[in-house]
Amino acid sequence: MTTGTITEIWTSPEAGAPTTAHDTIEAIAGHGLAGDRYADGYGSYSKPGKHPDRELTLIEQEQLDWLLATHGITLTGEHSRRNLVTTGIGLNGLVGKHFRIGLVEVEGMRLCQPCKPLSEVLGFDFVHLMLNRSGLNCRIVSGGAITNGDAITMA
Repeated sequence: MTTGTITEIWTSPEAGAPTTAHDTIEAIAGHGLAGDRYADGYGSYSKPGKHPDRELTLIEQEQLDWLLATHGITLTGEHSRRNLVTTGIGLNGLVGKHFRIGLVEVEGMRLCQPCKPLSEVLGFDFVHLMLNRSGLNCRIVSGGAITNGDAITMA
């Protein structure tokens, strides 16, 4: 069985606002993470109607490390604007799959591609470098607490 680990948790109350680190956060089925911009409908890509693929976003620490090692670009979990930083599991293979983060069940909906506005905010263009390396958009199937160190396992 493939497993990984949550190493960082981040939320932001609205588009463009700084992110806040958490040790534990509540995942709300059908909404997102408590206090996060997408759970509250204030994200850059929030639009009328429900977008379940924006409830939770993940990125691999290994991809952030790759960007630094191969291109000398430092992109931290905080600045990636993803909710969870993972290690030890390939996220691309989780598209269309149900898996657990601790006791929370999620479904991998689609790859999370880098966005041009993030390049503008960070002051460097990395979009082309991170295509298919920028994480996973998920919906939250069953809620509960997510804590740093939680295991990621197949449901």
